[in-house]
Amino acid sequence: MAALELLIVGAATSAAASLTERRARARERRAERDFPATGRIVSLGGVRVHAHTEGAGPDLVLLHGASGNTRDFTFRLMGMLADRYRVTAFDRPGLGWSDPVAGAADPAVQARHLQAAAARLGLIRPLVLGQSYGGAVALAWALSAPEATAGLILVSGASNPWPGTLGPWYRLAETRLGRHAVIPLLTAFAPERRVVSTIKEIFAPDPVPPGYTAHIGAPLSLRRRTLRENAAQVNGLLPHVTQMARLYPGLAMPVEILHGTADTVVPLAIHSEPLARQIPGAVLTRLEGAGHMPHHSHAGAVVAAIERAAARAGLRG
Repeated sequence: MAALELLIVGAATSAAASLTERRARARERRAERDFPATGRIVSLGGVRVHAHTEGAGPDLVLLHGASGNTRDFTFRLMGMLADRYRVTAFDRPGLGWSDPVAGAADPAVQARHLQAAAARLGLIRPLVLGQSYGGAVALAWALSAPEATAGLILVSGASNPWPGTLGPWYRLAETRLGRHAVIPLLTAFAPERRVVSTIKEIFAPDPVPPGYTAHIGAPLSLRRRTLRENAAQVNGLLPHVTQMARLYPGLAMPVEILHGTADTVVPLAIHSEPLARQIPGAVLTRLEGAGHMPHHSHAGAVVAAIERAAARAGLRG
C-alpha cells in the first residue's frame, strides 16, 4: 500500500510540475507578444541591450528601478523631455528586453555594460537619471566615467547601506526552493489582482496614474528569468553600495537628488539625506508626502531638477 501511495504522490507531483511549466511558458510567450521591445536592440558581443530613444538635444540617459523596464519612462516622463533632450531609456541587464550579464549584482558591472551600449548609440557625455535601484547604477556610472558624465539626477535612489534585512520575498527568492519552485509557480499562477495591488504598494501613498498598469508591461517582470535576475541583483546590492559610498565625496559633477518624504521602499533618511552630505554641492529636494515614484506623482519637480543639472553642467544657457 505504501508503494502505491508513493507512486500516486509521485505522479501527482510530476503532473503539477508539468502543468506549472506549461502555464509559465504560455504566460511568458503572451507577455512578450503583448509587450514587445519599443526601441532598438544593441548587440554587445551577442548580449542584447534594449534602448528606447526619443527627441533631440543634449543626451539624457534614464535608468529604471528593480523589476522595471523602459516603459516606466515612456509612460509620461520621456514625452515631457523629448523636445529639449535626446532621451535614451535603457532596460537594465536581465530586465525588460535586455539580456542578463554575469556579475550584474554589482552596479558597476551594469554601468559599464550600459556605457558600452551608449557609446554604440553615439551618446555623448550624458546627464544620467536613475530611479530607485537605477540610482545605484547611475552613481556607479558617474564613478566609473566621471569626465564622460555631465551630471546626475537621482530619484528615490538606492545609494547607501541599510540596516536589517530585505523583505521575505527576496530572502525566499535566493533559496533553492524559491528559485526552482516558488518562482515558476508565481510566473504560472500569479493573479492579476496581486500585480495591481503590488503596483499600488510601490506608488503609495500616491495614486497609480490611470493607464500606467496597462502600459508598464508587468507580465514581463513575471517571467522566470526576470524574477530570478531581479532577485539576485537586489539581494547582492548591499556590499556594493557600502563600498561605493566611500567614493561619493569624489564626485564633482552637478548632482540633483529628489526623494519623497513618505517613501517606505527606499527611505529618504537612509539614502538621499546621507548622500546629499557625501557629495559636495549636491542639491537635495525633499518632496513632502511623496512616495517612491515621484517621476510620476511629481514629474514637474523631476523635470525641473533635470533642467537645473543641465544648466549647471553647461548644457543650457
